[in-house]
Amino acid sequence: MDVYEAVKSRRSVRGFKDRPVEREVLERVLSAAAWSPSGSNIQPWNTYVMTGAPLAELKTSAVERVAHGDAWDKRQYEMYPSALKPPYGDRRSAFGKERYSALGIAREDWEARQRAAIANWNCFGAPAALFCYIDRDLGLPQWADVGMYLQTVMLLLRAEGLHSCPQMAWSQVRETVAEVLSPPDGLILFCGMSIGYEDPTVSYARTGRAPLDETVTFVGDQ
Repeated sequence: MDVYEAVKSRRSVRGFKDRPVEREVLERVLSAAAWSPSGSNIQPWNTYVMTGAPLAELKTSAVERVAHGDAWDKRQYEMYPSALKPPYGDRRSAFGKERYSALGIAREDWEARQRAAIANWNCFGAPAALFCYIDRDLGLPQWADVGMYLQTVMLLLRAEGLHSCPQMAWSQVRETVAEVLSPPDGLILFCGMSIGYEDPTVSYARTGRAPLDETVTFVGDQ
């Protein structure tokens, strides 16, 4: 799979087979991802990979907690600004509409939407999950470095025939994650990532992208 194909075929998959992902494949991906760029090569990512019984335990705890309606953990960062101005808010709304429409869920069906959301904490059935932390003393450029690292991981997973779904939703139950992983106190959970083989029977809508001239400005003679 070439780079262009990996980029275009990567998407946030929300339905996985229970087929295990081999440890050597995950090690190969993460070893290569270590070459991701970072300012002054400080490599600000701190990654945990879970499979098997520990992941099953975490899934059960997280799903039960969310299903019981427990309060979210105190935020360590805001996922989105409280007022998401155009065109960003418009794109987010369009994504939500497309996703729930693909699942056959009506806008007013709150219970069905809740059930769909809870699937986040079951990793959408994925047999492997990655949890990425960053040191709380680092700044915005280092958060950008972590984003580049995660994108590299996801593209390498595609090269292995795997899919993924990055999920900031895990930060909402970070204390539940910490009970299993016991990360150092100085780390912030940025996101989780479900990893596995796609279940083709799960419906989805491939979200579009803005036209090039809406996000890119060329300056020059060509």
